[in-house]
Amino acid sequence: ALEALVYEELERLGAANRYAAIMGRAESAGTLGVVLAMAVASPVLTVGGYPAVGAASAVACALTAAVAAAFPEHRTPRPDAESDGDGDGDAGWTATLRAGLAEARGSRPVRSAVILVALVWAVWGALEEFTPLLVQSTGVSDAGVPLFLLLIWAGVALGGLFAGRGARLTTPWFAVLLVVAAAVMAVGALTGHPAGIVGVAVAFGAFQLASVVADARLQHAITGPARATVTSLAGMSAAVTTMGVYASYAAVAAAAGHGGAFAVLALPYLAV
Repeated sequence: ALEALVYEELERLGAANRYAAIMGRAESAGTLGVVLAMAVASPVLTVGGYPAVGAASAVACALTAAVAAAFPEHRTPRPDAESDGDGDGDAGWTATLRAGLAEARGSRPVRSAVILVALVWAVWGALEEFTPLLVQSTGVSDAGVPLFLLLIWAGVALGGLFAGRGARLTTPWFAVLLVVAAAVMAVGALTGHPAGIVGVAVAFGAFQLASVVADARLQHAITGPARATVTSLAGMSAAVTTMGVYASYAAVAAAAGHGGAFAVLALPYLAV
């Protein structure tokens, strides 16, 4: 819903070409929020226990809702929209669902963009969960792991900030970006040395950039009335693919270690 709302409002202003840059900055802001939350979680837990952490989480949700409510929205009923029993002349949810699925199935650019979003995001998004284990496998102490995770998150934040420039990449150069990022991640993970985590951080930054650009390409490809539905289909596809990556990681890491698992799971990007 967020992606659809932002894109349509930018499109209304004639600024749809700024979508990747704005969403990239938003992703970077979210990443910084995660880093700050990680930094303050321990002292808050020490002082106030779980009730304090729970209260802070509730306040964060309330603030998020307030920000969302302040977003501009100039939605108007479509004159050609079929009524679906909701009485307001706009398309009902079942009609919207059918329209979204039909566009994803019938439009080759949309279908390709949905697949691209799912595959680009799913692999590195799943591997991010295993970065603490990768860092630990290089000999870093438990106390030092968070510092290396901070390095990785910094790479992700920088990647989001460069998404606007990344949106200008042609398809061949976008492919080169994915291949280079996959290679850097594989080499960094296979070194077995803490310095290799720098390569992983650089690669994750590139993958973050690529994820935002893939989403922007999807938004540009959608022309029907069910933008949020098509975007949700891409998100669901990414979630399903992520579960496959989790299962694959368990099998590969058992045989080749964490570094080997990161390297093997970089290979799908060559196919993408």
